[in-house]
Amino acid sequence: MRRAVDLAARGLGSTSPNPVVGCVVTDTAGNVVGEGWHERAGGPHAEVHALRAAGEAARGGTAYVTLEPCNHTGRTGPCAQALVEAGVSRVVYAVPDPNPQASGGAATLRAAGVAVTGGLLEAEAEAGNIAWLTSVRLGRPHVTWKYAATLDGRSAAADGSSRWITSAASRADVHRLRAESDAVLVGAGTLRTDDPHLAVRGIDGATQPLRVALDPRASVLPTARILDDAAPTLLVVAEDADTRHLPAGTQLLRLPLRDGRIGVHDLLGRLYARGVRSVLLEGGPTLAGAFLEGGAVDRVVGYLAPALLGAGPAALADAGVTNIAQALRLDLTEAVRLGPDLRITAVPTTVPKEH
Repeated sequence: MRRAVDLAARGLGSTSPNPVVGCVVTDTAGNVVGEGWHERAGGPHAEVHALRAAGEAARGGTAYVTLEPCNHTGRTGPCAQALVEAGVSRVVYAVPDPNPQASGGAATLRAAGVAVTGGLLEAEAEAGNIAWLTSVRLGRPHVTWKYAATLDGRSAAADGSSRWITSAASRADVHRLRAESDAVLVGAGTLRTDDPHLAVRGIDGATQPLRVALDPRASVLPTARILDDAAPTLLVVAEDADTRHLPAGTQLLRLPLRDGRIGVHDLLGRLYARGVRSVLLEGGPTLAGAFLEGGAVDRVVGYLAPALLGAGPAALADAGVTNIAQALRLDLTEAVRLGPDLRITAVPTTVPKEH
């Protein structure tokens, strides 16, 4: 099962709106005879890849799958039925499928006489598929807020300069995060000050994420790097924004303003409807504060550089916290050294909000 979890991770960034899934098939003697993972949306599922590799050796064997085999016909057939037809005698899965349209695979297998066990390495498999699972459970994309800061929490110096706070190793790791995400999101302030590109670089075969710019007044310059053709771009503007200065063909999403701002959950709901299941929030402190205040951050990834500035903007602006009792508490899940920097990964201890 641990091998299946590793295989599933190979699909990160290319399977949306489907989950990442890995599968390992063993024969009657327990030897591995087939492996597979869900490689892309619309393509064969992990079980099908593994069963094809195993051939007749799957008959009487065991299939280890990171997610309960699906039980519905979409662009591909039901994996539960494929396992039955292959003649496997036992299926072990890690995470039950929360999608009501696809769940029930375990019951179908049992009805066909296949022994089924669930919950093996469930926590590990869930962590690897957390973006899709969150999106199914909450009806909105999973959101990761990524930021870079000095040890004293500054995202830029007093004069606004910020290149580069962190090392080349940390910046390369951010491209991995982008490649694993369906969309990368920034706000108008970041557009103006940084002119970010947001496309994935340095990762062969990466699927470019949707670049999303939250710019209510459509203040972005027509020459902005985010408007090039390196990756798809969606500009989110107010309903009455003047966009005549933008290049022809610019994708626009018009949303109503709430108290002068586009609502976080309004935006996430529309992105979900477009098939986006994971968002990497790379915006500045104001946008991050709005998402945190809205209960719409599911994971925090902070790149901390061993440097001190003493002044300059903080990594996070107002998040609706007025006293220590309201502090947004996190569970630290990982701390990794990247060159001279430290990458901290944490998740909120409170339950995230539904759309």
